[in-house]
Amino acid sequence: MSQNIFGDIGLKPNKESVAKSTAADTDKRNPFTPVQLGVIALTCLLGLLWILNDPATKISGGKVNVFAFLGENGNSIAILTALILFVGLLLYRFTQYSEITKEKLMAVTFFAFLSVAFWAIFEQSPNSLTIFANDYTNRILEGNWSVVFLVVNSLITILPLAIITWVLYLLFKQTFKNYAVANVILSASFVIVWAIAIWMLAKDYYTAGYLSLSDSTLELLKIEKVTKPLTEVPATWFSTLNSLFIISLAPLFSKWWESKYNPSANYKYGIGMGLLALGMACVAFGANGILPGAKTASVSMIWLILVYLFHTMAELCISPVGLSYVSKLVPARMIAFMFGVWYLAVAIGMKGAGMFGENIDKIADEHGLSYFFWMLTIISISVALFSVLMTPIIKKLMHGVR
Repeated sequence: MSQNIFGDIGLKPNKESVAKSTAADTDKRNPFTPVQLGVIALTCLLGLLWILNDPATKISGGKVNVFAFLGENGNSIAILTALILFVGLLLYRFTQYSEITKEKLMAVTFFAFLSVAFWAIFEQSPNSLTIFANDYTNRILEGNWSVVFLVVNSLITILPLAIITWVLYLLFKQTFKNYAVANVILSASFVIVWAIAIWMLAKDYYTAGYLSLSDSTLELLKIEKVTKPLTEVPATWFSTLNSLFIISLAPLFSKWWESKYNPSANYKYGIGMGLLALGMACVAFGANGILPGAKTASVSMIWLILVYLFHTMAELCISPVGLSYVSKLVPARMIAFMFGVWYLAVAIGMKGAGMFGENIDKIADEHGLSYFFWMLTIISISVALFSVLMTPIIKKLMHGVR
């Protein structure tokens, strides 16, 4: 309802714009052949079927399995076939471009490969780190620490919402006349967000004993009645630290990238993976005292806070930087395709994160929880060193692009 606010940006190309971009781009063309389009269709079909079939097979105990005809490991065979076909097609197409374009695409693919490792470890937040927070972390706060948490949690909830609401108000003043319906819908969504935020804070202050609510109010708000004041940090609360640290640290990293000390692409990835390793080392060190097979523990929350601090710094070194290099290195006509390749790498990393998380209980029972996090630390350090060692080669492939 408000797409016209951006003018022509993002609209489907017309004949005039296509002709203009074609005239400006003199690079060698490499159109998709019918066979290549067929390979892409097959990889998409296998990938989509695997996305649905893999969890369905596990949930049903093997009763639902589209790839049963491939044997016991049918799901793995299907997705590996899709990946091999796609990567093979990608590598073949590289050979059909001009030398400079081919080398720039190879550089982008290298960074995509590093991103697989990054996201596989970074995305432990919603699985293994949340399990660690829920089962192995002391989240009970008393006395002054209870008050500190409630105040801090209130600030990081209310202040960002207040700032965004003020920005939206300024936006509404300029756009309401032409986009009234869109503004009303957007306003309604933020009213809902404010209601959820106020409900959450009311629940926290009530359970901590700093707010009195009648039984009818508790029933209306769907808040359980408590007889003993208690401040317990929710296990999922720690994941919100990522957003807080991004807002706080992004300006500092931006200034760093603008300064004369701005490192090269490979060093940024190396620094990011090193910070990722440092975060995992923190939680591994904190879990040192947890014996193999232990189901509960009472580790200090400081280790999780440090994890999210270092991991957010790692994300600032890698995520926006990688996306930037896709747009800088790839010819304009190929950006959509290469962004697809980039997000395929991200998806593979996410799946890797899930596979790591699936094995946390098995590893923790055999070797201890600390062993699992030290394993991820070593992988991060290895990828960081590999990125730094490849600097001369990738710098040559980038042909002066910084």
